[in-house]
Amino acid sequence: MNNIQLLKDVLSKGRKKIVITSHHKPDADALGSSLALYHYFKKTGHDPVVISPTDYPGFLNWMPGQKSVINFEVKTALSKKLISEADLIFCMDMSSLERINDMGPLVKNSMAQKVLIDHHLEPENFAMYRLSDPEAAATAELVYDFIVKYMNDETNLTKEIAVLIYAGILTDTGSFKYPTTTKKTHRIVAHLMDFDIKHSTIHHFIYDNSTEIKTRFLGYILKEKITVLKKYNTAYIVITKEELKKYKSRTGDTEGFVNYALAIEGVILAAIIVDRGEIIKLSFRSRGEFPVNEFARDHFEGGGHKNAAGGKCPLTLDKTVEKFVGLLPEYREKLRLIF
Repeated sequence: MNNIQLLKDVLSKGRKKIVITSHHKPDADALGSSLALYHYFKKTGHDPVVISPTDYPGFLNWMPGQKSVINFEVKTALSKKLISEADLIFCMDMSSLERINDMGPLVKNSMAQKVLIDHHLEPENFAMYRLSDPEAAATAELVYDFIVKYMNDETNLTKEIAVLIYAGILTDTGSFKYPTTTKKTHRIVAHLMDFDIKHSTIHHFIYDNSTEIKTRFLGYILKEKITVLKKYNTAYIVITKEELKKYKSRTGDTEGFVNYALAIEGVILAAIIVDRGEIIKLSFRSRGEFPVNEFARDHFEGGGHKNAAGGKCPLTLDKTVEKFVGLLPEYREKLRLIF
């Protein structure tokens, strides 16, 4: 049950120490939402800090305030201290504490009041205050609602905040092409444009700012690594840890590769399967009504959204691929239905 409006009274009672975090390997929605709240709470007289469970993609280094972000894996002692001293902990764009890795138990056991702002299905019930809406296009959309609607504080919406909210919405809607994009989404973006944000520059920083070696890695993937199974309207990519090392892959470098598989004519389900060494990570995309969140949940310890989800597998890379392909006959009929 959403009760985020109750926070208005809590936040009005003096300066609060606030920790803001999001899922590991944060994307533009997770980091943008976190930093938007960081700027908002700074402006309204609180003491916020953003702690990321891990590092994040280099193409987000332009975000206003990103230099203040603390990497839990690098500054663990400081992070633990800040979590233990916090009055409030905001958990952004994550449905469970498992999504923040080793930070999870620390947040759970903290005396701070927990706040969840998220747009994934079936979030864990760990937060005292919650703003959860799986129909929202992005968590950043909910951050806008938090400030403008629930805090009734449009006057403290700044250009920096608008830029960060826009970045989150831009990426989680696939540049406004995903079905989750609504009239409300466009109305929010129209309001953000009133702050004279440079939308084309934001798009450039996120999508047109690749390193040379990442571009060559993508070329290799497109030429050598896409397997198409026409019988199942499915395409998938497999990346070994040796290939990650060869192309000096960094956090976020394989993000978006799966979309090239989905862009192939006739493909309804696309997957990328990556050997991260300690675990095999999977990312899924789909068209129409095929629910990859359910597919990920039922078979790969994951979840997400209907058309975009992720998971993991404890098997070897070869066995994981074998498992994925072996599941497809079970879904053959559903993979014929686009709409």
